[in-house]
Amino acid sequence: MQMTEARRGSATEEMKVVARDEGRPIEQVMRSLAAGRLIIPRNVRRENIDVKGIGEGLRTKVNANVGTSPDYANIDEEVEKAKIAVKRGADTVMDLSIGGDIDEIRMKIIQAVRVPLGTVPIYQAGIKAAKRGSVVDMSSDDIFNAIRRHAEDGVDFVTVHCGVTKAAIETLRQRGRLMDVVSRGGSFLAAWIIHHGEENPLYKEFDYLLELAREYDLTLSLGDGMRPGCLADASDPAQFQELLTLGELVERAWAKDVQVMVEGPGHLPLDHVEANVKLEKSICKGAPFYVLGPIVTDLAPGYDHLVGAIGGALAAWAGADFLCYVTPSEHLCLPSIEDVKEGVTAAKIAAHVADVARGIDLERDAEMARARRKFDWGKQFELAIDSEKPKELRGKRPPMADPETCSMCSEMCAIKMVDSYLKTHGKKSSQLQPKEE
Repeated sequence: MQMTEARRGSATEEMKVVARDEGRPIEQVMRSLAAGRLIIPRNVRRENIDVKGIGEGLRTKVNANVGTSPDYANIDEEVEKAKIAVKRGADTVMDLSIGGDIDEIRMKIIQAVRVPLGTVPIYQAGIKAAKRGSVVDMSSDDIFNAIRRHAEDGVDFVTVHCGVTKAAIETLRQRGRLMDVVSRGGSFLAAWIIHHGEENPLYKEFDYLLELAREYDLTLSLGDGMRPGCLADASDPAQFQELLTLGELVERAWAKDVQVMVEGPGHLPLDHVEANVKLEKSICKGAPFYVLGPIVTDLAPGYDHLVGAIGGALAAWAGADFLCYVTPSEHLCLPSIEDVKEGVTAAKIAAHVADVARGIDLERDAEMARARRKFDWGKQFELAIDSEKPKELRGKRPPMADPETCSMCSEMCAIKMVDSYLKTHGKKSSQLQPKEE
């Protein structure tokens, strides 16, 4: 148990890896982990994993979602998406499969990638119940058996929508919303609560969930089942009702040495983002914050990877620790391999932009500036977040007059022009010195 060992003052190999990779003192990593402000998702049954730390003082991490649907259940393609996502820089992958053989794809992805893997077990529980009649026919045992099965398979973190409670549903009923519930897992539980008139088993039996998590050192990602699905519903009572519940559950998890993070709202106007992040950090006592996007306008289908990057950069700068990528296909269709590439790249850019603003990883940008000054194109491609596209673009319209420059300015290159005159006249030419008064 990572949290248990940190609280004992014992540094695990995983903690040492995180400290080394992030350039942080091991003591700092241990303190943050012991306090719950940093997590290391790693199931005790998982082998061959590239350990990642998420949370306080670390680089902003990026997750990529893959998974089948009832309409498209090509397992090989989803495995390829997972590989591509990791190649592009995704720190974790989540399998959100709801079509085909869900067990098989989960196992194939675990075998194909070395990064931490997350899932949403209630999808499988709900689909299994739907085959018998309806999603609402799933039992508490169905839900917890699915969680255990995923844990036994080596899944490192699971989304559990514990905050979708009877109280949250009542708030939704009383206040109303333009789009009600847009979270798939949240909708399963909202429908179940309304149908049965009973409390959410994940909330009612949270202590049992903690026992399961402790057994496998399974990190709990407390899902935002009541997240707003459009700007009109942002920062409303139903969203904050759930957040207050999650704040309570975070402390209950910490009391049992269970690692936990909190998932954040989807659609938010830009001016709501910072306040939402700071509110989560306050209510949840600094637990790592995992955000989808946020999506800061509803008007850009086909470009939501860009919209999510705008919201994600601001959220991470404000204190969010973990960005879930958004692809161009969001709200439209199952993402393609190309969509996954675009989504991961956009999220990685957002994460780095925020890290720079937080004073992290500054040297990489300075290296890029030096490479540009020297016209070292190979180094520029090496440093780029996506090395393939800039190389491709330069090749499409190569320079004709001067091979060192780009074809934008060609022989009128600003850098070359000024550098030439500095060399000719000397950097300390009297012509450049201010006159004495």
